[in-house]
Amino acid sequence: MTKKRQKLGRWGETKAAQYLRERGYTIIARNVYTQYGELDIIASQTLNDAEITVFVEVKTRTTTTFGYPEEAITTLKREHILASAQTYLQEHPELGDSWQVDIIAIQRTNAKDAPEIIHFENVFS
Repeated sequence: MTKKRQKLGRWGETKAAQYLRERGYTIIARNVYTQYGELDIIASQTLNDAEITVFVEVKTRTTTTFGYPEEAITTLKREHILASAQTYLQEHPELGDSWQVDIIAIQRTNAKDAPEIIHFENVFS
């Protein structure tokens, strides 16, 4: 991966974490590596007095030449996210059994304009 793509990815993950915090999520961890891959953001959310652990995959693009950001989630990537989430939960039993995977797609076509952020919740249910 080029440094430019790494920088864009880090920028997108920071924007996604900010977006989640503004909506009441608590960030538990970022950039967690497991044997199956990386978890971009692990957060928690309270819904109906219950805590839910949310594993967030962030996809950031500056162009739609290769499709929209959310279209970059392949079947293999999905399997890696799920395996990584399950591994993390096994290592952190205090988080409980209530969890989901979200995708945050960020489209930044112009550095001067605010990015478009779309939050897809519970995408693998």
